[in-house]
Amino acid sequence: MKEFLTAGGPQLSRIVAGAWRWKLPVPEIDRLVHAALEAGISSFDHADIYGDYANEELFGKVLKGNPSLRNRMELVTKCGIKLISKSRPTHRIKHYDTSKEHIILSVENSLKNLGTDRLDVLLIHRPDPLMNPEEVAEAFRLLQESGKVLYFGVSNFSGTKFEMLQRYVPFPLVTNQVEISLFNNKALFDGTVDTLLTHQVSPMAWSPLGGGKYFTASGQSEATEKELESVAAKYTCTVSQLLLAWLLCHPARLFPILGTTNAGRIKEGAGAIDVTLDRQDWFAMLKAVAGNDVA
Repeated sequence: MKEFLTAGGPQLSRIVAGAWRWKLPVPEIDRLVHAALEAGISSFDHADIYGDYANEELFGKVLKGNPSLRNRMELVTKCGIKLISKSRPTHRIKHYDTSKEHIILSVENSLKNLGTDRLDVLLIHRPDPLMNPEEVAEAFRLLQESGKVLYFGVSNFSGTKFEMLQRYVPFPLVTNQVEISLFNNKALFDGTVDTLLTHQVSPMAWSPLGGGKYFTASGQSEATEKELESVAAKYTCTVSQLLLAWLLCHPARLFPILGTTNAGRIKEGAGAIDVTLDRQDWFAMLKAVAGNDVA
């Protein structure tokens, strides 16, 4: 099931497949792509740096091997971070680059690596302290006019930084991709998500399972585990689905990004859209993690 990120913006599947861990053999990536599509997940989240600059090209080999797949999916990618890497010998230090030249070059590289003629959504990966918003806006304008990128947004921006850039960009930014989970929920309380609600823009939520905090031995207390398992049993779902459902019921209409390399987990995650939480259970889950009631 697809939904709009914002009115007049792109439609993405409500659950998104994240490719940041997909530095895998091409046949395995092909299997994950088909598993996602069969589960109703049509949107795939990338970044130029993922897999030490390798993942886009690996994913692109799947598309080049089966070009008909491209019209069944939406591709999101990010740019603006420069890593120290053997494949980037001129990078002396990890840094950010949101210059017009770098944004355009990054898009050209992503199009080539992914084997496509357009990106559905391009995001600035991190807020750059040296970002010139006029340059970013000009890069976005040129890329949109050329048809190489259909929509634009940001990632890891505060509400004020989102609004600052929006004042320069001549069309609506369509999302802010931020870390949001039951275990790291500060974006729901610090104004980040409120700003997006004001603009009627849906956030994309990375690490929606809290980086596996529930699933590691040291992640949560026994009481928290029992509480989450009890709520999951009530809804006849897995804890993973419950954690995603906790995000899905927020009025900001979050789009969680699954970071798994397991086809079964992709199918499991897609099933979260069928779980509708009661308001009191939502707060019970928040209390289980916070350790106290809301004020």
